Amino acid sequence: MNCTISGEVPEEPVISKKSGLLYEKRLIERHIADYGKCPVTGDPLTMDDIVPVKTGKIVKPRSLTAASIPGMLGMFQNEWDALMLSNFALEQQLHTARQELSHALYQHDAACRVIARLKKERDEARSLLAQAERQAPLPASEVTANVSALSNGKRAAEDEDMGPGAKRMHPGVSESIIAELTECNAALSQQRKKRQIPPTLAPIDSLERYTQLSSHPLHKTNKPGITAIDISLSKDIVATGGIDSSAVLFDQTSGEILSTLSGHSKKVTSVKFVALNNVFLSGSADKTVRIWQGSEDGIYDCRHILKDHTAEVQAVTVHATNNYFVTASLDTTWCFYDLSSGLCLTQVEDPSNSMGYTSAAFHPDGLILGTGTTGATVRIWDVKSRVNVANFDGHTGAVTAISFSENGYFLATAAQDGVKLWDLRKLKNFRSFELYDQNTPTNSVDFDHSGSYLAIAGSDVRVYQVGSVKAEWNCIKTLPDLSGTGRATCVKFGQDARYLAVGSMDRNLRIFGLPEDDASTEL
Repeated sequence: MNCTISGEVPEEPVISKKSGLLYEKRLIERHIADYGKCPVTGDPLTMDDIVPVKTGKIVKPRSLTAASIPGMLGMFQNEWDALMLSNFALEQQLHTARQELSHALYQHDAACRVIARLKKERDEARSLLAQAERQAPLPASEVTANVSALSNGKRAAEDEDMGPGAKRMHPGVSESIIAELTECNAALSQQRKKRQIPPTLAPIDSLERYTQLSSHPLHKTNKPGITAIDISLSKDIVATGGIDSSAVLFDQTSGEILSTLSGHSKKVTSVKFVALNNVFLSGSADKTVRIWQGSEDGIYDCRHILKDHTAEVQAVTVHATNNYFVTASLDTTWCFYDLSSGLCLTQVEDPSNSMGYTSAAFHPDGLILGTGTTGATVRIWDVKSRVNVANFDGHTGAVTAISFSENGYFLATAAQDGVKLWDLRKLKNFRSFELYDQNTPTNSVDFDHSGSYLAIAGSDVRVYQVGSVKAEWNCIKTLPDLSGTGRATCVKFGQDARYLAVGSMDRNLRIFGLPEDDASTEL
């Protein structure tokens, strides 16, 4: 019996459990250490698969081929042929590796050229935009008694109507607007009574299998951090606001950046899509709110720059009519705007409140506004009368995020001490989640559009199944923060909870959902 590798009688014979082939022990050990597979079959092989063969001590006879000069010459010829074949195979592998390396270098060079060209075009566009903004005149001649002049949203301060204490005068919310809000509320309330969970909603067992599908570096490396997320459910476009003072619109389906919106001078704190007319809103720590108008070719232009606040704008929320929106600021006021004109209809300030606003959201029916404050209080407002109708206390630290459930009954609020759930019918807290340690705030909460799931972001992301006041709210999935920063800053459900968009303190947008194979099987 000869060794499969050397063809000689082995001194220490061993046999493979898998293939049944005989080897010299020292030769197969070296081959497994180098390649980890069988030299004949190519199957994976370890030393655990090798069994020694016990034989008696015998004197190894000289092989017949080595007993004569012609035999030795034939043996040398065979070894030379094997060496040449091995050398030819190595040359083929080297040629293939050189071709692959050449192709990779060509792709890298082409990508660098494209990036350089895009950066040049971006810088030229920014320069032209800055030049146009400097040259744009203020139409002061168009100022009227009740509407201040607007030039791309910038007010002509010298012609504004000023009230007592040098404060701006606002036209107020007219009866026609109140009627519009009331009519919208009645229609949505009626629809909610007939509301059913859509059959396309992701089931619980799907959410339990969610994993990271992709990660996209959307913001600058020198100022990393995503501070806000919103999703256009109809178009599957994700918007992010960053510490680098820009907002990015990202097509989740194609994985491409559609537009990068620059103009704010400080971090973007809030981003919101308007469901109609391709409009987008961004609020910033530079005290301004910008209204962006999109075109058919995907380019967004800044239509208005709103400067009614005197401190950081912390939240922007859009009314269900898609005709109005509210901004909340650390200057202790919130403003109600007309979307089409960018005009601040009213700026609400409560003399009894000295706390700045850190978050805000409209109730799904549109007649209730919720605001979170730096003083750990959640304030509920009647939008029609702009009156504070309820306060929710109990949090520790600033209220970082609030979210109303689509069922209209529940409100989720996040702060330093975790998440609290409030029953809007009885105006009381019925459940609290203290998820992280006292040094880790809860940064974001979001109900999905059906009101079936609640996502919470802090040092990780957790998804809960929505229960009721008495029924448990079960955690069905915990997603780790893969940014390495230990801080997930914002989270948002996609259409039918089919995926989760998560922002962290690095510059990457992460998409969590079912892998394609599992998703196609489920469908």
